[in-house]
Amino acid sequence: MLAKLRPLMATAAAAAAAAAKPAPALSFSTAAAEGDEHAHYNHTDACHHLRWTAKESYEYMYARPWSRVVDFYAELVRTGAGAAGLADLFGKDENGYSLDTNGEDYTAPSENQTSTKSSKDRGGRWERVTFKIVLSYHGGSFDGWQKQPGLNTVQGLVEKHLGQFVDEKKAKQLEARSLPLEGCAVVAGRTDKGVTALQQDVKSSDIKDAINKAAPDKLRPLHVSQVSREFHPNFAAKWRRYLYIFPLDEDVKLISGEEQSAKTVEGPECNIKPQSFDVGKVDKIIRQLEGKSLSYKMFARDTQASRSVGPPTECFMFHSRAAVAKLHTADENCEEGTTRAICIELVANRFLRKMVRVLVATAIREAAAGAEEDALLNLMEATCRRATAPPAPPDGLCLVDVGYEDFNRQRCFIVD
Repeated sequence: MLAKLRPLMATAAAAAAAAAKPAPALSFSTAAAEGDEHAHYNHTDACHHLRWTAKESYEYMYARPWSRVVDFYAELVRTGAGAAGLADLFGKDENGYSLDTNGEDYTAPSENQTSTKSSKDRGGRWERVTFKIVLSYHGGSFDGWQKQPGLNTVQGLVEKHLGQFVDEKKAKQLEARSLPLEGCAVVAGRTDKGVTALQQDVKSSDIKDAINKAAPDKLRPLHVSQVSREFHPNFAAKWRRYLYIFPLDEDVKLISGEEQSAKTVEGPECNIKPQSFDVGKVDKIIRQLEGKSLSYKMFARDTQASRSVGPPTECFMFHSRAAVAKLHTADENCEEGTTRAICIELVANRFLRKMVRVLVATAIREAAAGAEEDALLNLMEATCRRATAPPAPPDGLCLVDVGYEDFNRQRCFIVD
């Protein structure tokens, strides 16, 4: 997670014009049982009788061995492996994804973005020093990033431990206002409760030691460096990369497209719902988003207008792929095991709230139902968000890194 420290520590780039594909005919179902919170759409395409309802999708998503994914992420944070640990998952050279020991990494801003300007004759916030911190934290150990009263959040914990670096002038101002002695952190991309971050971007070694003591093995600073006052971790970012790991049931064979088609001949009266999906079909569905600027309002939740340039729900997807991988984890008895999982990698200039989790859940639902490859595109202009699936569990989601240079596809984990 990229954070900016003011004075101590403090990622929605520009979006392009969109061209969305028309949505299929949909009708909203109001026949849900009383008290049922999973109201859903009645889709009218050929595979509508095979598509999971909202409740069925929710139950399928959560009935997975999520503890294995949580343990896998926890180990990455504990060891400080960061993106290099995920690279190994896909057979990539870990050295190509490791942070530079000299203090620079491939997510660092370019020279013209971080060129130091003299702060002489400047007052107020310009007298302060700004640091960029690359953090790694385990989502299951915190109540999300954003500081909230009474909750154990990453921002709250980091700002509290950065209070020791507040200058005397600022300390007196906080004391006069009866405010706690804390630093101020601005983040490149907030995460929900349960979501892990591996490389979130306040003298640098002291700051690093302070954060290390905040939550050992759960919160780890990977890199701390001083940057210019002009640098902003959010608005300077050009792209963000998320990875979603969905554990597969080892006892259920993945169905192929041919097997799925065979089930459809049973007829809608039988209402036979699939209990597995074709990973290759998920990849084909998710790839349709790549290289397009679209409005993802149907795949977002609790979304409000953004201060970013461009429409508030529009995102450009640089990269979107899915592939099968094997997680190597150890249980509480230190017994190692292997878990098969589908990994979905998404890189975009910006993401909306819960957008990745809804995209993952909807892509899997459509693949299981045997929908066409443009299923997600067909949902872009739906009139109600219940046309998409409920968000997948936060346990599988990881904000891998944030980029300040132009996007380079070769740095992706899943490539052709």
